[in-house]
Amino acid sequence: MSSTAPAGITAGIDWNNPYTTLRRPTFARNVVSTSQPMAAQAGLRILLAGGNAVDAALATAITLTVVEPISNGIGSDAFAILWDGKELHGLNASGRAPAGWTPEYFASIAPGKKSMPMRGWNSVTVPGAVSAWRDLSQRFGRLPFARLFEPAIEYAERGFLVSPFIASRWASQIDELKSQPGFAQAFMPGGRAPTTGELFRHPEQARTLRMIAESNTDAFYHGELAQAIADHAKANGGVMSKADLAAHKNDWVSPIHMDYRGYRVHEIPPNTQGIVCLMALGILSHFDMASIPVDSAQSAHLQIEAVKLGMADAARHVGDPRSMALVAADLLNPAYLAARAALIDPNRAQDFGHGTPPRGGTVYLTAADAEGMMVSMIQSNFAGFGSGVVIPGTGISLQNRGNGFSLEPGHANQVAPGKRPFHTIIPGFVTRDGKPVMTLGLMGGTIQAQGHTQLMVRMADYGQNPQAAIDGPRFRIVQGMEVNFENFPAGVLENLAQRGHKVVELAPGYMDFGCSQIIRRLDDGYMAASDARRDSLAVGF
Repeated sequence: MSSTAPAGITAGIDWNNPYTTLRRPTFARNVVSTSQPMAAQAGLRILLAGGNAVDAALATAITLTVVEPISNGIGSDAFAILWDGKELHGLNASGRAPAGWTPEYFASIAPGKKSMPMRGWNSVTVPGAVSAWRDLSQRFGRLPFARLFEPAIEYAERGFLVSPFIASRWASQIDELKSQPGFAQAFMPGGRAPTTGELFRHPEQARTLRMIAESNTDAFYHGELAQAIADHAKANGGVMSKADLAAHKNDWVSPIHMDYRGYRVHEIPPNTQGIVCLMALGILSHFDMASIPVDSAQSAHLQIEAVKLGMADAARHVGDPRSMALVAADLLNPAYLAARAALIDPNRAQDFGHGTPPRGGTVYLTAADAEGMMVSMIQSNFAGFGSGVVIPGTGISLQNRGNGFSLEPGHANQVAPGKRPFHTIIPGFVTRDGKPVMTLGLMGGTIQAQGHTQLMVRMADYGQNPQAAIDGPRFRIVQGMEVNFENFPAGVLENLAQRGHKVVELAPGYMDFGCSQIIRRLDDGYMAASDARRDSLAVGF
């Protein structure tokens, strides 16, 4: 019996999975998939209550701030790409630098320092996730906004049992963050991180979520919570003001895209790194990847080199589009990408000069409903708990996206008032012939664009189904010639080392090889795949 799909939208997909996996995909007409089971089920509850895919995605996102605080929080940023049943929409809900963040300000607080702070108030840009919830609900949601908060508030008030994965990552961040203002009081009950199976309650966070829901987010950007954020910044060496919060607004954007093997891959335009994936795919289109065995040294080598080229350009040219000398179309120009592809030596690794990638901490979620709406959404505090700053009495943990700025004079990503930093978080979406095919995302800092590329090569070049693509081995470029590898055979690693790749061990406690979720459209319903690397779960009905 053939293992490939019959004729139709899923033609050519190999439903066999050659990899050892702890996950099985979910097939249903309404689906939700994310990195934490309780959050996925929160989205499912909303679908069962009559909500659509946007309602489900938002309930999932809001619940994730409670049950997976190691990666995101109320003070996160967010991005989304969604298919409303007729067309594609993109939302950039990343925050901007406070008005006081001039280059001179950072020169005065840290003379001679060449990089932005990683922790503390001077790493915090205006949080955008809360506004993403509001804008997506207002434009596309079906249920009342406050209804979407009910599962999250319930978990914050009554508590949730901490999983082994979350407990380990929570504990690994304590030593670095315990001195940050507000962190220990909020996330170190009894002076430590919660242990596996322990009940963690956060009633202050429940109160905050209720205030945001009842005020339609006004409390966060203009009211009591905004004042608390501004007061805490002033008391702890920050310059974020209530005016900075009030000035925040999101942008509806047109996703940028790259055609690859009959698919069109869509990403949010700069200030995100999504363009790295598109550039890498444009470069790989000049190689006959399907003729090269999957998981071979040659296949991995070409993908690594293509991604390096994309990362090198992003590090130099990408930032807030208002400050970029180039536009996205310049970097995606076919002739330019052909010239970049010609730089790749099929037998030798090269250092194309990209910088050291920062660490990452993020949640990705996706939902789709029986009416055809599909949502790809990501929100993040950046490095785990982010800045480590928590607003007392609120449970609001704040991202450290300001670390993504450059202090280099004249750089496209140089810090400036009201400017958005370079962002690692990217939701992905794939269409074919103008019709939706799948949502995809992969959390974990700079591996995200690398992971999008690897997932697309597996599905488009090798015909793998989404679950197999997720379960397959991954690489993660560190810097220069250094690359982390996961689950590749020893012989492949030896071959890659002979080509000049420096095979290095993944640092303990790092954000590993990411966590992916994919929803693939079928002729009738969807296939939802989730990643066994974390607590992920795909659910549906």
